Amino acid sequence: MRAVDIIARKRDGAELTTEEINFFITAYTDGTIPDYQAAAWLMAAYIHGLNHRETVDLTMAMANSGERLDLSDILPVSVDKHSSGGVGDKTSLIVLPLVAACGVPVAKMSGRGLGYSGGTIDKLESIRGYKVELSPAEFREQARQYGIVLSGQSANLAPADGKLYALRDVTATVDCLPLIASSIMSKKIAAGADVVVLDVKVGLGAFMRHIEEASQLARLMVEIGTSVGQQVVALLSDMNQPLGYAVGNALEVTEAIECLHGGGPIDLREHCLVVAAHMLRLARKNQSDYAMSECLSEAAHQLDSGAAFEKFRVLVKAQGGDVSQIDDPTTLPQARIIETINARHSGYVEQLNALQVGAAAIDLGAGRERKGESIDHAVGLSVHKKVGDSITAGEPLFTLYANDEAKLARTIRRLDYTLVYSAVETAPLPAFYDTITAT
Repeated sequence: MRAVDIIARKRDGAELTTEEINFFITAYTDGTIPDYQAAAWLMAAYIHGLNHRETVDLTMAMANSGERLDLSDILPVSVDKHSSGGVGDKTSLIVLPLVAACGVPVAKMSGRGLGYSGGTIDKLESIRGYKVELSPAEFREQARQYGIVLSGQSANLAPADGKLYALRDVTATVDCLPLIASSIMSKKIAAGADVVVLDVKVGLGAFMRHIEEASQLARLMVEIGTSVGQQVVALLSDMNQPLGYAVGNALEVTEAIECLHGGGPIDLREHCLVVAAHMLRLARKNQSDYAMSECLSEAAHQLDSGAAFEKFRVLVKAQGGDVSQIDDPTTLPQARIIETINARHSGYVEQLNALQVGAAAIDLGAGRERKGESIDHAVGLSVHKKVGDSITAGEPLFTLYANDEAKLARTIRRLDYTLVYSAVETAPLPAFYDTITAT
């Protein structure tokens, strides 16, 4: 087989065979196929799509491109969650210690920022010394000893996805349903998760803009996971506006800590409680509505009691992070310039465009525009109003945290059109739209 022939077949809209997909992924992983050919294949797949069988084949080819973790000998059940991307989504920093505090072990590998969607690993690197790169042996041992581990994707686990993930970010092929589904599920399969809760974002700040396509993505991932014996549930959650108030790495870590102390934004707290409750329910193999209610109550108790925060401290310490920064978030990276944008009109918030807020964070340097680019962990922004809130002229709308005057000026211009006013009262946005299970 030749890579150029496989690219040409997908360019022309043909269905690739299992053997062709396996050959392409294996050759790209070992370096035989270079980035420029992989980029061409990604664009062809983006334009023509992959059918269900091709998507499953791609998922398994990436999952099998390196080692596969088996945690069954050290954990009674391995629980994981994944968000399909979003603005201000720091839920993993809250949900994982929350679930672990309830006695259910969690073992998760996360990614770096992709486009305007912030990455959990980038946020964690705001904490001095936090070790995001763990070997499979270190990953297993930490899961066994502490019941919680949150690291970057190991180079030995689904390495094909690691390479393609970075390439998609710079080739405008991020928002492609089969590529998203195969990327997410290949990591979950390779990392040995028994239970997976998928948080599929939908809206202006998500890769999936419409509920119909988000449902398709969710169902596809649930089908893939179920086919290999995982317990999977997918939640369709709103991403028309940022989740919580903080957008930017250290800012989001600070907000996550507030939530772990029982405070923080109400929408973030409620979102994390629902995700955690689904993880607990599936891990305990109880499908009843009553069990869900019990899990919600248990999670809320662990959050408000401080047990979840203590588990976060355990996580940070276990991975070499400076726990003093968790105890005092003011010691996390701080921006040199702070500027507030105030409301020009009174009324109600009709729209707070999450995509533009995410792009504003990138303008400030909190995200990447090119593959391998460094980021500034200190910068970002806070939003002070959400859809449905009332506004009085002169009230703060955004607080910007910057280290560069030129970047700050560009961000201010962008934010001029990010919030839409209404003269009449508007309804708040729902947290979730649907729950999708294997049945």
